[in-house]
Amino acid sequence: MPKSCPVCVHPERQEIEKTLLGSAKLPDIAQRFALSRWSLYRHKQRHLPGQLKKAQDIKEKAQADSLLRQILYLQSRALTILKKAEQTGELKTALIAIREARGNLELLAKLQGDLAQEGTVNIVLSPAWVSLRTIILQTLEPYPEARLKIGQALGEVDHAGS
Repeated sequence: MPKSCPVCVHPERQEIEKTLLGSAKLPDIAQRFALSRWSLYRHKQRHLPGQLKKAQDIKEKAQADSLLRQILYLQSRALTILKKAEQTGELKTALIAIREARGNLELLAKLQGDLAQEGTVNIVLSPAWVSLRTIILQTLEPYPEARLKIGQALGEVDHAGS
């Protein structure tokens, strides 16, 4: 039967873990809590990473929830201002509110993964493409018919990409 971790069953486990995460040295912690340095070292290596990961995940989720609440609040405010601006006929303010609301929606969509964030890459302008195209055409020099066909196809790709 595996032996349980002395730190995990220690009545002052939370204080020990807090101390382990600080700058105190293992011999000092071992003496303070009447544990072996080896037990503290094993606990720190085997048990703390999982707990720290859980704590980090919880912290990140809380931050994301807070960010989402703030964006939703800003969206609500932008729509309120838009409504007031429309009611009073302040078209410039209404347009600004619309722009802000659109920006909030875009940010929400990105955060929720509903909106792609990648840019478009124009391969024709890539130095790697120019180099590859040159190599292909040079390799086909002994085969003029094939070189002509490939050259035409590459020309179409270049034309479509620009």
